[in-house]
Amino acid sequence: MIDLRRASARGRPSIMGILNVTPDSFSDGGKWGSPHLAVEHAFEMADSGADIIDIGAESTRPSASPVSAEEEIARLEPVLKELVPSLSVPVSVDTMKAAVARRAVELGAEMVNDVYGLRGDGMAEFCAESGVAVVIMHMEGVPGTTHSSVMGDDYMDSIRDFLRERTESALEAGIRRDRIVLDPGIGFGKTPAQNTVIMRSATFFSEGYPVLIAPSRKRFLAEAFPGMDRDQATYEAVKEAVAWGADMVRVHDVAGTVNALRLSHRSFWRRSRSICCREGSSRSSSRRTGRRLSISRRAGSDTPRSTPR
Repeated sequence: MIDLRRASARGRPSIMGILNVTPDSFSDGGKWGSPHLAVEHAFEMADSGADIIDIGAESTRPSASPVSAEEEIARLEPVLKELVPSLSVPVSVDTMKAAVARRAVELGAEMVNDVYGLRGDGMAEFCAESGVAVVIMHMEGVPGTTHSSVMGDDYMDSIRDFLRERTESALEAGIRRDRIVLDPGIGFGKTPAQNTVIMRSATFFSEGYPVLIAPSRKRFLAEAFPGMDRDQATYEAVKEAVAWGADMVRVHDVAGTVNALRLSHRSFWRRSRSICCREGSSRSSSRRTGRRLSISRRAGSDTPRSTPR
């Protein structure tokens, strides 16, 4: 079970590895369409240092076609059935649909990462009923129009107000406070300049909750870090996000991200694996060892620290 307690002893950000089992995602669409390839890639990310694997079966890129719940489930099922029993780190499902979340949780997913902020019919109620962890993300507008939407000058307060409202709604639905992670939604209805500010503002949105920052390979990086390819720019974005208080980062290239954080924050890295692992577990293999994930706000400090893999 994912452990989302607040704990100053954690001392590091968590790494969420992205696994898209879609034909049309903006960065890696079709690359992991085969269940076998998807499962192998998940193991590779876990071995590289991912704390959680986030599996998505519907693209949210600009102009992506909507996918039915039945199609999402058909894409997810063979991967989850093979992966969850053997993987040593928890699995999250990236979906806006309660029916998809329900089936993924039945197959062992421990977190629902909802870019629609639990606004879909039955989603908050299901997450409360099942007790899974949730990521509540801000999206300007709705899925079909968010990438053509532009927020105004008050975007920071608007995002924070939205996250407050959705958090209150989640609590009213019965989701426990210690099951909630917030995501200000980089790339969903924001300008490149706005995304850059958001990347450096985890503590502004937190209000005591863990904050996820997800800049990986997104278009704003070309403006934020000119002259870099998207992976190098992602490493820089992640380093800045962590320096400004991000508790979790969501990335495609786990190995590169872990290495970048290790080099840039080495004075904050700790050697003990007992912070995030049960006694006796190992990072030498991604095969299941009983490992638990701990995600928390760091009490008394806005400076993140990280543990070497």
